[in-house]
Amino acid sequence: MTQKQPPYPAPDFSLIGSDGERHELKDYAGSWLVLYFYPKDDTPGCTTEACSIRDARDELIALGAQVVGISRDTPSDHEKFKAKYSLNFTLLSDPRAEIHTAYGCWGKKMFGVEGALRKTFIIDPTGTVRKVYGRVNPLGHGDKLAQDLKALQNA
Repeated sequence: MTQKQPPYPAPDFSLIGSDGERHELKDYAGSWLVLYFYPKDDTPGCTTEACSIRDARDELIALGAQVVGISRDTPSDHEKFKAKYSLNFTLLSDPRAEIHTAYGCWGKKMFGVEGALRKTFIIDPTGTVRKVYGRVNPLGHGDKLAQDLKALQNA
């Protein structure tokens, strides 16, 4: 599947979060959304990425953005991951990778193994994808998101 080039309408989603509540794309209408997909809770790269985003969250919030992470882990695994690293944003569970697939975040990884791809999307208040990060470097990703969000808002 070829990656669409922004801008384009964000695929809809409706998933259960670590809080046990259902979260849908429309819940974030009217604000910017940083939506990031990652392979697995509490693994080295995913933890580095989550903590980087956690550390930048206040700046992202100040820019009017909400943050949501999605992986195939269960809501209870997400809750443990959030507690262990003091993560201050919503984590959603996509056990069948349906939303991963809709966003182009499922496919061949190293050695031809299929799985979750580490990607991030910045979605504007109208539900339009404005920026896509393909091969995310987990280290410093939160700061890069804040810089790019500021640039998008000033464009």
